[in-house]
Parts: sequence; structure tokens; C-alpha cells
Amino acid sequence: MDYTLHQLKIFVTIVENQSVTKAAEELYLTQPAVSIQLKKFQNQFPIPLTEVVGRKLYITDFGHEIARTAEKILTEAETINYKTLAYKNQLAGKLKISVASTGKYVMPYFLSDFMNKHRGIDLTMDVTNKTYVVESLENNEVDFSLVSVIPDDLNIYSEQLLENKLYLIGSPKLKLKKNTPVTKIFEEYPLMYREKGSATRSSMETFIKESKLPTYKKMEFTSNEAMKQSVIAGLGYSIMPIIGIKTALRDGELEIIPFKGLPIITHWNLIWLKSKKLSPIASAFLEFIREEKDRIIQEYFDWHDKY
Repeated sequence: MDYTLHQLKIFVTIVENQSVTKAAEELYLTQPAVSIQLKKFQNQFPIPLTEVVGRKLYITDFGHEIARTAEKILTEAETINYKTLAYKNQLAGKLKISVASTGKYVMPYFLSDFMNKHRGIDLTMDVTNKTYVVESLENNEVDFSLVSVIPDDLNIYSEQLLENKLYLIGSPKLKLKKNTPVTKIFEEYPLMYREKGSATRSSMETFIKESKLPTYKKMEFTSNEAMKQSVIAGLGYSIMPIIGIKTALRDGELEIIPFKGLPIITHWNLIWLKSKKLSPIASAFLEFIREEKDRIIQEYFDWHDKY
């Protein structure tokens, strides 16, 4: 057999995604290039690795066995690279972080300088909603998680990073008549929510309930960007973190509607399990955060205090 590490990586990615197209997107390759490598890899085995039924790709039992072995080979190959860098006194290995969806506007700025300084570190950053972020931490799948609401059922440490402000926002296209109470927004327009399990949704629902506000109609979105674009288009109003709408505010596509009790203020926190023994890389990152977070906030988020 004469398979390459590149072919192993492609096959494992196909298995993980159950799709040649999705694997190509993840690997930044063309679909034909991935298909060619899959065919070359398959030609080295007398037993099918995959099968297509009704235009859908399925992995055979044998294919899953090969994928598991391939993962082990790739892990060992990575270890060789990490050990080489370690002998050169460079940090090397993996840093894994799960991030609540709106945190994607925050976390990269706290990672950039650290990752550029330590080129031997590979980063995995999973962006999802709060429920899955907490689950990944609880299952010890990541080193750290970034959340705006700290879970009270986990034994964790936390490092506060950035203030998180949520405002009532809408499109300038939807103009209320002069002297019309802002509460009319909640009575006459659709209100846009994130999906269940989202910290933004939880904060929004708590505020509406405590303020005893009426709601005319709900719309639900699983993407912060989709919800933002829908507000810009004039579908309705929402209560959103300002961190993700900076450009839209600047360009006049969105506006903040002043309302009693807003903004809702929480904080972005980096959290990790007390029971977890941090790797040298995770420990170095935590030390970096503690030393540099004030500078990073001042450098990248000074605009945040203007609202």
C-alpha cells in the first residue's frame, strides 16, 4: 500500500462530514480534487470504503474501521511535529476552545497575538450556542469555553474578559410615528429571537418577562448574522449584543432604540473546569490572557464604551 498522509486526512474529513462536498469546503480544496484522492485511496483496498445510495454517500463498516486507524496515524504524525518543535523550545500542540455564537466577534482578538507568537500551536475553535459550548466543556472536549452567562451547575474557574451589552435595535426603515410609545414596538412588530439554548435568547426573554412587555409575534433564528440581516431588512426588531452590529450601526443600517432597563449587561468570561489539569499550552494561554487582556480591550474594543 502506498497511501499518503494527505489522503488519510481527506478520507477522515469525508467520514466526519459524510460528504465529499463538505469535506472539500472544510479542507479548502475543490470537490474534484477530493474525489480524485478518495478514488486513489479506495484503489488500495479490495473492500469498498464508501457507497452511494440515492446520490447520498455512506461510509461502509470497513470504511469506518479504516477511518479510526487513519485518525491514530494522523495523531502520531502530529506528535512528531510537536516533539520537534518542543526540542526547539517552542510551544507545540493543540489549543481547543468552544465559543458561544456571538463570541466569534470577541475571541479571535484575544487569540491573535498568542497564536502568532507560538506558531507550533494548532487551534480548534468551535462556534455554537451556549448549550453545546457548556456540554463540550463538561465532556472535557475543550480546554476553555467563552460564555456570556456562567453556568451555575459546573465546578469551574473563570476569567472575565469583556463587557457584553444588549440593546433594542431596529432598522431606520421602520419609523415609529412621532410621540408613539416605544412599547408599541412589542405590540405591533415581530420580535426576533435566537434559538433555544442561546444566552442571548435567555437574557432577552428574562427582560421581556420582568418588564411585563407584550409580544405581537416571534421569529426564531439559529444564526446571529441571519437575525441581524433580517432586522436590517425591516422584518422586525430584536434585542442583540452590540458586539456583533458595530459596522451596521456605523453605516446607518441599524439603530439603537432607547428603552428603560436597557442595555442588558453581562460579561464575556473564559471558563475552564477546576478538575482539569491544564496543558502547558492552555496554561501559557491563560497567563497571556491575564497579562494582555486590558491592552487587547483598549486596542480593539475602545468603541464599545461609546454606547
